[in-house]
Amino acid sequence: MRELTVPTIDVSAFRAPGDDGRDEIARQVDRAAREVGFMQLVGHGADPDALRAFTAAMDAFFALDLDVKNAYRCPPGVNRGYSPPKSEALRGSLGLASAADLFEAMNIGTSAADFPGVDLPADDYAPNVYPAEVPGFEAAVTGWFAEAGAVARVMMRIFGRALGLGEDYFAAFAQHPVDVLRMNNYRLPSADVELEPDQEGMGAHTDYGMVTVLWADPVPGLEIHLDGRWHPVTPRADGLLVNLGDALARWTNDQWISTMHRVAPPRVDGRLVPRRSAAYFHDGDVDAVIACLPGCVTEDRPAAYEPVTVGEHLHAKLAGSRGRQLNATAGREAARLAGA
Repeated sequence: MRELTVPTIDVSAFRAPGDDGRDEIARQVDRAAREVGFMQLVGHGADPDALRAFTAAMDAFFALDLDVKNAYRCPPGVNRGYSPPKSEALRGSLGLASAADLFEAMNIGTSAADFPGVDLPADDYAPNVYPAEVPGFEAAVTGWFAEAGAVARVMMRIFGRALGLGEDYFAAFAQHPVDVLRMNNYRLPSADVELEPDQEGMGAHTDYGMVTVLWADPVPGLEIHLDGRWHPVTPRADGLLVNLGDALARWTNDQWISTMHRVAPPRVDGRLVPRRSAAYFHDGDVDAVIACLPGCVTEDRPAAYEPVTVGEHLHAKLAGSRGRQLNATAGREAARLAGA
């Protein structure tokens, strides 16, 4: 496979006062959103010291014994806590059966306590669990949660400008957002482990919400699906990957792409190698309604999606991946895998 070129975009002008350079960044983002759905971000302003502390805390957690980590599991309907290897299958979010995925993960996110005075569903805004066995884990992880969240909000301002809606347009959909930071470890029992048929590090899926901010080791594994083929993408060591979620695709009536992607078992010279990643999902308010924007619907391009709330969409996707109840509402996304 040839490696697809994911555009690199410097967004530093959106962190500086004034308007200089912002239209050009919005143009670059609009093109990447229409053609690839992924972009490599530089000039994002995330604190490298916070990232170092975060990855050290993540490594210390994943190095714990499995029975210790399992003490931090949450029910499938609560998207917080620990998920052991082979406990999820991301293809289920598309309504497709598959072997269980190899990754293990730890999730934290916004909780009801973050939005006092707002009546929010307990499962969607559940309290976080932090491992007592890793000193400083909560501070390091919440530190990166704040850094990645700031990048996500910069991107939403750029998206609003790129779509001609104004930089503050999408803020109305994120007054109490269901934001989640998912730490992933693709550790395998052995570099020579035998894989089940069709087994992947993380199965093919689209992201569910508005935007994803991804840090990952600069090693093979991530692949994105465009033009009927899988293309490998290696993250930049000096950047962050950003990709669009289903909400942006639905708002723009698929003019912007929520790109199908997966993580193949990471190999270098034919041998499986360690790989880590951390995805910050900015998913919007649980009660926000996602409906095709009027400017993206025409007589020749009618609305491809019925309106749905963020919560309804998340529940169907998570029931498929975590609860192993195949999602019956993702036919349009699943159809993209035909011929892959």
